Amino acid sequence: MSILLSNDDGVRAPGLTALASVLEKKFDLQVIAPTYDRSGVSNCLTLDRPLQIEELSNRYIGVDGTPTDCIHLGTSGIYCPMPERVISGINYGANMGDDVLYSGTVAAAMEGRFLAKPAIAVSLVTLKRSESDVGFQATANLFMELLGFIENLELPERTILNVNIPDLPAAQIQGVKFTTLGKRLKSESPVRTENPRGKTVYWIGKAGGPVENTPGTDFHEVANGYISITPIFADMTHNDALKSLAEIATDEISAAIIQGALNDQLDNSKKGSTSGE
Repeated sequence: MSILLSNDDGVRAPGLTALASVLEKKFDLQVIAPTYDRSGVSNCLTLDRPLQIEELSNRYIGVDGTPTDCIHLGTSGIYCPMPERVISGINYGANMGDDVLYSGTVAAAMEGRFLAKPAIAVSLVTLKRSESDVGFQATANLFMELLGFIENLELPERTILNVNIPDLPAAQIQGVKFTTLGKRLKSESPVRTENPRGKTVYWIGKAGGPVENTPGTDFHEVANGYISITPIFADMTHNDALKSLAEIATDEISAAIIQGALNDQLDNSKKGSTSGE
């Protein structure tokens, strides 16, 4: 199997390095990742400038863009044949609940939704402040075992698997649970400060804590020592709302909108005739 590996922590991040070291032993691996930390950029594409490429080795390429940019390049046939699967990670920190809206890790996986095999975003849920204290290599080894299990899953097209692994010794992992996305509280307020020149600047506030932490959610299962696997997809349609809205008659408002547009056209035509006299 051919795999395109990326992340949002940067091409030199220890989580990516650890995962690459185990994946390359078994799979045809290409690494294309941002040259620096791009956490929280979501599905952003760089459209206002060209992208610069840094070829670090035969299998490692850095891009001065976003995780989505990296997958866009990696699936274009420029640097490697079309991969069968995108894997993004290992992210330094959780991507649970509302995090998936902002996560560059999840975004990279989302950009791989068109490939033959479901894309995977993998994150290590840890509160440790230093990356050097985090067990990325052990998590990478654990993920390799998990990947064999994922290979046998039958999933709809364009499914992305959002995997969150608790930062625990392997012996303390309780198992694997398929989960829903939990919900977070609103994030904390921005923090006001000043730069050295006295200009007011703001730091974005911390993410809110979990507000939906019930059994079956990613928050709950990870907190109880389980690996969480949440199937997600790009269609953001609120189907319950759409079902309710579909019962509302729109004939009257549709007719009013069309008539209003016709009236505007007529008024503009009359103004044009008057100005031409």
